[in-house]
Amino acid sequence: MKRKLFTKALPVALLLTLTVGGIAYAQDGGPTVESQIDVIWLLVAAFLVFFMQAGFAMVESGFSRAKNAANLLMKNLMDFAVATILFFILGFGLMFGKPVSGFIGTDNFFLSNIGFGADSAYNWAFFLFQLVFAGTAATIVSGAVAERLKFSAYLVYSVIIAGLVYPISGHWLWGGGWLAGLGFVDFAGSTIVHSVGGWAALAGAIILGPRIGKYNKDGSSNVIPGHSLTLAALGVFILWFGWFGFNPGSTLSGLNPGIGYIAVTTNMAAAAGAVSAMIVNWIRTGEPSTEMALNGALAGLVAITAGCASVSPVGALIIGLMAGVVLVYGLLFIERVLKVDDPVGAVSVHALNGAWGTLAVGLFAVPAAGGLTAMGDAAGLFYGGGFGQLTTQFIGSLSVSLWAFGTAFVIFKATDMIIGIRVSPQEELEGLDITEHGTISYPEFGTQVVNASPGERIVMPVIESAS
Repeated sequence: MKRKLFTKALPVALLLTLTVGGIAYAQDGGPTVESQIDVIWLLVAAFLVFFMQAGFAMVESGFSRAKNAANLLMKNLMDFAVATILFFILGFGLMFGKPVSGFIGTDNFFLSNIGFGADSAYNWAFFLFQLVFAGTAATIVSGAVAERLKFSAYLVYSVIIAGLVYPISGHWLWGGGWLAGLGFVDFAGSTIVHSVGGWAALAGAIILGPRIGKYNKDGSSNVIPGHSLTLAALGVFILWFGWFGFNPGSTLSGLNPGIGYIAVTTNMAAAAGAVSAMIVNWIRTGEPSTEMALNGALAGLVAITAGCASVSPVGALIIGLMAGVVLVYGLLFIERVLKVDDPVGAVSVHALNGAWGTLAVGLFAVPAAGGLTAMGDAAGLFYGGGFGQLTTQFIGSLSVSLWAFGTAFVIFKATDMIIGIRVSPQEELEGLDITEHGTISYPEFGTQVVNASPGERIVMPVIESAS
């Protein structure tokens, strides 16, 4: 009996201790309980979004061939490392610094405006949360340019996308810029994060050209399967898990009453995207493709990211179902009509579904949901809002997409002219693991030992034909 009383009383005692201690601490000039809850929530969400880097690494390496797995892992590691440095030096100031005409921030470079007092705790957490978003935008490109892009060229891209391209368009909305003034809604970044990465990926894939053996002389395409669906599936589940930091974390406050609601709409769209992509492709090909279902979940997640705090659960369901359709037919259009080789489907997942999800806010936004999540009274076309919000969503999506594609095209083109961005055909056939990094991801499989000279043995990968 005493044990039961103790078990029931302990949580109450802890809560009272925390509350009283927190109030006393606040009176001494320190942080309040409420402010610390916000800091902790932001940090937990940032850690979840950071873990998404592992998800991207698994998806991209799994959907690529074994001879390029280490190269994909290296790119996902380095784009976050580079993003950390460049966002600290330049990007955060451009995105959240003092605005100039609503287009660019002009101070807080090197985080110079953040002090060391207790009242700065939230600002440090806020920087980390925004940094992991910058890393996400940068890493999306690596899958679309997989298996033929020079590592040095990828580093050049990472520097510019994290330091300039993403922060400037991010300022237009989240930095209080001109899109915020229009009433554009993109709660967690269908456009600001995912479309930026997706359209940059399209630009890079166009300039690079397809992998050797992807297209035949008659224009038909060949399937080049990845080496591990197991890794790809693990990556998708990691990303799905991380998205519960990505979307709910964008409340920026642990006290926001809409956190649970946002988690529900996020999960609903992901599930619907997976089911929809599977069914649509099943009807089209006669087979329930594992790869398509995995990408369908990601498509649903990307699509709901803009409106997760503004749409109803039914709206989230519809957005996810349509995301699967956009994914399947987007992949076919990009590969067969545009003749763009995108090994992991990054353009369809992030660019096309980022645009769809952003526009969907103009259709399905519910004022009641916005009231719960502190997103205001935006109303979509189907909820009495007319075409006003839909028009604003179109303007925002189009402007950011043009900015991302245009600047990325210039970056890749200029880099190609200066140092070249594509490896040689021989290097591509051998694999970027050995030719770019001097390593082999799976030394026990797919390799052969070549005798170079008496007493010396060199491990080389098996070279595929270009047929």
